[in-house]
Amino acid sequence: MKAKLLFIGSLLFFISSVHAQDGNAPAFGKGLFNLVGKDSSFTMKIGARMQILAISEGQDGSDGFLSDNETNFLIRRARLKFDGYAYSPKLKYKIELGLSNRDISGVSEFTRNTPRYILDAVVMWNFYENFELWFGQTKLPGNIERVISSGNLQQVDRSLVNSRFNIDRDMGFQLRHHFDLTDRFVVREKIAFSQGEGRNITDGNLGGYQYTGRLEFLPFGEFQSKGDYSGSDLKREDKPKLMFAVNYDINQDAVKTRSNLGSYMINDTGLYETTINTFFFDGMFKYNGFSFMWEYANRDANDPIAKNSDGTATGDVVWVGDGINLQSGYLFRNNLEVSGRYTTINLDEGITGRSPETQYTLGLSKYIVGHKLKVQTDLSYLSIDNRTNEIMFRLQLDVHF
Repeated sequence: MKAKLLFIGSLLFFISSVHAQDGNAPAFGKGLFNLVGKDSSFTMKIGARMQILAISEGQDGSDGFLSDNETNFLIRRARLKFDGYAYSPKLKYKIELGLSNRDISGVSEFTRNTPRYILDAVVMWNFYENFELWFGQTKLPGNIERVISSGNLQQVDRSLVNSRFNIDRDMGFQLRHHFDLTDRFVVREKIAFSQGEGRNITDGNLGGYQYTGRLEFLPFGEFQSKGDYSGSDLKREDKPKLMFAVNYDINQDAVKTRSNLGSYMINDTGLYETTINTFFFDGMFKYNGFSFMWEYANRDANDPIAKNSDGTATGDVVWVGDGINLQSGYLFRNNLEVSGRYTTINLDEGITGRSPETQYTLGLSKYIVGHKLKVQTDLSYLSIDNRTNEIMFRLQLDVHF
């Protein structure tokens, strides 16, 4: 596998070097190089990005100083992305590979105990007017914060609401459509039918199937450059823009603690199965450098406590409960942004054993070339009922080619 990765890296470096010598290399942030077939029957843009992260975190001591402080330096993300169209502009594709340890972790017997390199491998067919059919592995149409690319985030990383409740990526079909309700009012519909076990599963279907629906409303028209799925108002919308949406996801006979994420619920007969339902209400507002994003998430399950065949508990439970995330920021004319985030998590303590959590985050970002080259830092204070509170400082450099 290492040899394959070395070969891919060497090939990309060679092609990009040749392309650059031709004087036709794209501008920074527009991909390493762009290929177009001589007969225009295909295109391919190849890009790369990395996030270099430093973290310092510890407990809030009674004397006002941090205790048990830990620091960590890591490559949070390192990725290669390929996208374009094949045969016709109506048949698009996307491939994204993750190369960092955080990207490829999560091996199990159901992934044949191999690294999970593939993030996205999906084909998108615009088969009729505003209808588009997707097939492959990619993000489900879930909460807005998850669908926003990790490279386009307003703060260093996503909130606790996302980490507790998101439905991530899966393998299956998606059907997407949009229409104009009035001259400016846009409605988008997204539905998905997927395997329900998450990404890179080779031995499925383990439980039932997953069904996802999302309905989006844009009463003031579309955002510039798809800004409803990008953090910060980098385009400085000259008129107020709003997108709000509702989501519902049913994972029938799910076998993991967080729908298609989390750990497998193993019992004496194999895997414990229960149907898990997840609901989201979220949205984005932007105007003249100001942005505001909100999310509400709720998760329940038919029987959230995993059991053996004799009815005894295994110790695994579904993370049922709800959470709210509120996030806002203002971008100054020098492309320096101040942002704030309030997050509260209320998992069912009687089932999960997890106490309510509230996190306050203050962020500062400097956009050098938009989201393609930026430095971000944030400071978070996590309050946990009946436990010692925690403080976390992060600094991250984001580079996209």
